[in-house]
Amino acid sequence: MTEARVVRVSAFGGPEAMELATARLAAPGAGQVLLRQTAVGFNFIDIYQRRGIYPLPAPTGLGHEAAGVVEAVGPEVTEFRPGDRVAYINAGIGAYADRRIVAADRLVPVPDGLSDEAVAAVIFKGMTAQYLVRKTHRVAPGDLVLVHAAAGGVGLILSSWAKALGATVVGAVGSEGKRAAALAAGCDHVVVTADPEWPAAMLAATGGRKARVVYDSVGRDTFLKSLDCAAPFGLVVVYGAASGPAPAIDPELLNKKGCLFLTRPSVFPHNAETATLRANAAELFAAVAAGWVRPTIGARFPLAAVADAHRAAEARATTGAIVLVP
Repeated sequence: MTEARVVRVSAFGGPEAMELATARLAAPGAGQVLLRQTAVGFNFIDIYQRRGIYPLPAPTGLGHEAAGVVEAVGPEVTEFRPGDRVAYINAGIGAYADRRIVAADRLVPVPDGLSDEAVAAVIFKGMTAQYLVRKTHRVAPGDLVLVHAAAGGVGLILSSWAKALGATVVGAVGSEGKRAAALAAGCDHVVVTADPEWPAAMLAATGGRKARVVYDSVGRDTFLKSLDCAAPFGLVVVYGAASGPAPAIDPELLNKKGCLFLTRPSVFPHNAETATLRANAAELFAAVAAGWVRPTIGARFPLAAVADAHRAAEARATTGAIVLVP
């Protein structure tokens, strides 16, 4: 048996709902590995699940991604050995821990030259950006792209990757203080959505040109205006709800706004198959190696200070990714 420190939520609520507990892990079974986690990623979905907005059966762990080192392998595991560096994004809820038993088919190998913290900072967000710019809409040279929350964890990656693919990128940020981060990520223009006239500001910046694709992770506060920013026959991608769920609309509105396309994708279906997961991760790591994607760690917190990490995220007090260090 191996002891692990894990974060548990027994009753949904504020950051104080998370408690650090001790769990005993059995030896890995068939197709499993014991992973010593060295860096754990954070995503806003963790807050939704902690609050109970996205319900989970309680008690529950939290967290979707981590990087670490294989300590032991169970029977039938042939692709990994003790000492291998690996990461995951979808091994089941419970990444907030210093050790875990994980199914080997959910793991991806980590290349040399990329630190565990960088992997934890980039893998979930980068895999999200990967399907957005390569699958949902295959960004091409000449595209005009609007990226909401451009100074956030996904937004920074999405902006820089789209720019590297030849797009003109308009970054939308929630406050003037985040403009510099969006520009540094490669945005050609930045608009501040705290200004209710931000769509007009976008059109002024682009000479009246609207976006071939709008990536909206904010939801309720931006969605309807995102429709106004899409070019005729353009695509609006709602992939998050930082301000709350996007409002329901009559499909006829898409016709009136320019025969628009609307989709609501997510990262897990795009990475459900092991071979696809590993190919997508390899494409992400290649983009990092090429400098198209830059892991940006905005803050580090010890696992024991996970409540402080959540408070900082809810207060929008950080730029870039938050990493938990077990």
